[in-house]
Amino acid sequence: MNNDTASAHDSTCNAAPKLVLDERVQLSFAHRVRFTRGAFDAENAALRDVFASDAAIRSRRALIVVDRGVAAAHGAMFESRVRAYFEAHAASMPTIVEFVVVAGGEAAKQDSTLPDLIVELVEKHRICRKSFVIAIGGGAVLDAVGYGAAIAHRGVRLVRLPTTVLAQDDAAMGVKNGMNRFGKKNFVGSFAVPFAVVCDELLLDTLPDAVFRAGFSEAVKIALLKDPALFALIERDAAAIAARVLDAASPVIRRSAELHLRHIVDGGDPFEANEARPLDFGHWAAHRLESMSGHAISHGDAVALGLLLDCRYAQLKGWLSDADYTRIHSCIAMLGLPTRHPMLGNHTALLHGLDEFREHLGGTLTITMLRGLGNSFEVHEVDSVLMRRAAEELA
Repeated sequence: MNNDTASAHDSTCNAAPKLVLDERVQLSFAHRVRFTRGAFDAENAALRDVFASDAAIRSRRALIVVDRGVAAAHGAMFESRVRAYFEAHAASMPTIVEFVVVAGGEAAKQDSTLPDLIVELVEKHRICRKSFVIAIGGGAVLDAVGYGAAIAHRGVRLVRLPTTVLAQDDAAMGVKNGMNRFGKKNFVGSFAVPFAVVCDELLLDTLPDAVFRAGFSEAVKIALLKDPALFALIERDAAAIAARVLDAASPVIRRSAELHLRHIVDGGDPFEANEARPLDFGHWAAHRLESMSGHAISHGDAVALGLLLDCRYAQLKGWLSDADYTRIHSCIAMLGLPTRHPMLGNHTALLHGLDEFREHLGGTLTITMLRGLGNSFEVHEVDSVLMRRAAEELA
């Protein structure tokens, strides 16, 4: 081949059309949320009605997984009550194939034991992708069971019945399941929209006081971000909420859940493709404190401390007024949530949480800060000197 022929050949190759297929993938999901009291009372239709959209419901199966703490708190008759409800509404419910009780708490998220069990039970009972895994428990059990359901058949329908304030006012509204690895919070996980979430107020009655109160840190968080009127309500009724007066607590739980859900479904980046995560306000430090303490600090308590840390930092930067910071601090204290912890004094270990958060976000640090109640903005760098000062004050 002479040079002229080679040049013509190269030109032809370079001129060959390229195939480029770039399309937007748009997905639509139904996110069903119900609040009720006494979900397993035969006359209560809330749980039955979430299955109404499935015309083939009688052919579906259901694996029910219950947090051991919930089963113990509600007594030996709890399984019987659940089974009796399904029998009372048999024409509209899936068939229970197994009722299994599992260990709850943060330990449920520490290894693959629980997700592996869910996968094995899905296979054992021949649960198809349109049948159900029904998880009854706190946020950790919902995460671990949900992860197992998400990876079995690449997604079995999940129904959540959250049994803590934190799960009802925040975690169960989300579309993700997180597992801890390498000492890092939610390092492994999946995105999977639940088939339904049924929040039963009755399931909160047996919570220890500290666990009940801890869930309200997430309500404070979402109020600071999106609803100053909700913050004022929490502020006004904080003592009653801490004392477990349901007339004060229930409206806050429900409004918090609504705000979390609205953020997710109204263009709020449900699958976290963006770098900004407003709903993780206060969480970079919260997740780090949980890991540093070996999860002796609960998530709710850690969020309260993380909120205060970032709000104090914002005050030191001149963004947040002294008056607003004082209100936030007082509200958290009146809720019976921690306002100090000695681990905040371990600055080096604490600030490592910023690097972990940056990696989790996708490479660029993006932290939500406040200029006022309901007035948030994003920053991409942190003044380590001022953050250390804020942490020292709260240690």
